Amino acid sequence: MACGAAMSYSAPFSVDLRGKVALVTGGAADVGRAISLALAASGAAVAIGDLNPDRSEALVETISAQGGQAFAFQGDVSNKYQAAAMIEAVRDRFTHLHILVNAAGTLRAAPFVKIDEYDWRRIVEINLTGTFFMMQLASRVMIDEGGGVIVNLASAYGHPLPLANHAPYVASKAGIIGLTREAARELAPHGVRVNAVCPAEIAFPNAPLPEAPQNPQGRFGTPEEVAAAVLFLCSDAARFITGQALHVDGGLAMP
Repeated sequence: MACGAAMSYSAPFSVDLRGKVALVTGGAADVGRAISLALAASGAAVAIGDLNPDRSEALVETISAQGGQAFAFQGDVSNKYQAAAMIEAVRDRFTHLHILVNAAGTLRAAPFVKIDEYDWRRIVEINLTGTFFMMQLASRVMIDEGGGVIVNLASAYGHPLPLANHAPYVASKAGIIGLTREAARELAPHGVRVNAVCPAEIAFPNAPLPEAPQNPQGRFGTPEEVAAAVLFLCSDAARFITGQALHVDGGLAMP
């Protein structure tokens, strides 16, 4: 199926992704939403995977109203059968899969000595295991199709910074960075690039923030700034970049 033309929604910079199909997990909220909009604005057909159907369908309507092409579906990335169903749904709808962005994630605060086993497993399963499932499944398709791009949402709190009371989150995000590098090395000969984006101190709607940002720029970032980094890594401008963890944190994690 042919992909839609670029939308009136303004992309962060000029990238032509017409003819490309992108799947964004966690694609209807916060950073995931901004990524879906940026990809659609650049001409890609966007498959939005999210557990909240109302939120997903509302975003599809927004993209469609602005001339883009998108569809939404539900699925839990931590369930390998549902993950596989997501990939098949994209191929059934668009035939191809060129771009995967793993933005699905969760966290829950608890002191290290009081972390519940269920919370530990659930956070790691969604953030890390779910990312692995989606990467593995998508890479098989991309290898068959001669190449593709995978971008994983990690965090500056996965490396190099700690984040008090969030051990499962930090561990899972550090794991994503390692997984990104390993997959990048193995998949490069097949034309598949794999990178990670590591945000920190991003202002989300309705989310509490510290009293003041700690990064050298002295402000909080936006979901759109994270989306711009993802868009760059998905573009041909980054075609010689793989295995990297790009920090979008105002310099917070500088050595």
